[in-house]
Amino acid sequence: MSSSNASSSSRSELQGLRLDKWLWAARFYKTRAIAVEEIGKGRVTINGQLAKASRDVRIGDLIRLRQGPVEREVRVLDLSSMRGPAPVAQTLYAETPDSIAAREKAAEARRLSPEPASSIEQGRPTKQDRRRLAEWDRWSASID
Repeated sequence: MSSSNASSSSRSELQGLRLDKWLWAARFYKTRAIAVEEIGKGRVTINGQLAKASRDVRIGDLIRLRQGPVEREVRVLDLSSMRGPAPVAQTLYAETPDSIAAREKAAEARRLSPEPASSIEQGRPTKQDRRRLAEWDRWSASID
């Protein structure tokens, strides 16, 4: 059996595949352990229902997942139990148009949002500032 037959048979003959394994093979998460953790936190649903890591994924299922701040909705096109290069992994799913639009809108909002560090008017207090604060604390009246 040649290696090309082995890879095609592993992809086409599968009827179902564990969710964590499919998410890992499709390169949504770097490791299966991270995939299991995200599933356990309720960040992954299949066809609108919360899923367990051991649940079988089938062709045609609609999977909604979150990767950090990014929410994605993908339809399963193929199954593979082996993690391959990114171009091959992208053939396993198709992202819905609504998901693509929402992801682009969120990226634009993040790009246009103000830099958090720009709201800081001053840096750390200087030695003189700290002395003033200490002096103020020493003479402040307490209610106790």
